[in-house]
Amino acid sequence: MKKVFRVLGYFLLAVIMIAAGILIYIKTALPNVGAAPVLKVKNSLANIERGRYLANNVSVCMDCHSTRDWSKFLAPVTEGTTGRGGERFDKKEGFPGIYYSKNITPAGISRYTDGELFRLITTGVTKEGRAMFPVMPYHYYGQMDPEDIKCIIAYIRTLSPIDNNVVESVSDFPMNFIINTIPQKASPHKLPAKSDQFTYGAYMANASACIECHSPVNKGQIITELSFSGGREFTLPDGSVVRSANLTPDKETGIGGWNEDQFINRFKMYSDTSYHPQHIKPGEFNSIMPWLMYSKMNKVDLAAIYAYLRRVKSIKNNVVKFTPTLNPIAIK
Repeated sequence: MKKVFRVLGYFLLAVIMIAAGILIYIKTALPNVGAAPVLKVKNSLANIERGRYLANNVSVCMDCHSTRDWSKFLAPVTEGTTGRGGERFDKKEGFPGIYYSKNITPAGISRYTDGELFRLITTGVTKEGRAMFPVMPYHYYGQMDPEDIKCIIAYIRTLSPIDNNVVESVSDFPMNFIINTIPQKASPHKLPAKSDQFTYGAYMANASACIECHSPVNKGQIITELSFSGGREFTLPDGSVVRSANLTPDKETGIGGWNEDQFINRFKMYSDTSYHPQHIKPGEFNSIMPWLMYSKMNKVDLAAIYAYLRRVKSIKNNVVKFTPTLNPIAIK
């Protein structure tokens, strides 16, 4: 009997040592996406303007890296906060930890080389080699044309510097280990010709990360077979819950009954400079989607995204758009 216990003891010790070795490997050897490339971004006017368009109206970097005013309909960006970071994402939204968006103004990124910023945006690995949790959908940005990423870098270098020391993000166990396995090497694609509307639309939908918010998730992971069918829940600051729309071509519950003009006009209705979001009371309907930013996406790009969405798998999913909280929290 003693021999049996001795063998079991050796076996358990071996299992513990193997597990410890794996954890040490994950913590010390990962993430492994390669060194940051050596590159110098051209800060031409054309590059800066392309970057401005992408960062504000397509990939909407400024959505998470600025402060949005949730006391107003559509939560416009608060003046003077563009790029300052500090927005919190935590368990209320289903995240396995507490994460904060970084300061991407020159005050926050001046220590980064262009190559280090490029690696950060496309793989989620910081200057120091730490893995970021994909609140920022870097796995989509890693599929963009490298020239578009360089344009975004050129643009954010021109932002007004704002001193804002952002709190470090913290992952809960076991995500504090798993997070190191998430970053992967980028798999870039060349920007397709606009004449190839479907392929171009697929590129723009990826750059906008539409699938990320408009798909149901399980433990933070997109349920692939339900992609674009909507229903993902987001808790607003007042405690209410808003759900993303079904973007599949289902005629009853998706956009199958929409034509191209209807799709484009749904965005453009907020582009008029005379439109000013009204104040709303806690518990009243609001949307997490940054309509004010997407409204300035050009019509060619919106039409291409529509053409792409018309060909994704049709899924019937009748989404309940909004559930007001019973105990609304006052928003300052």
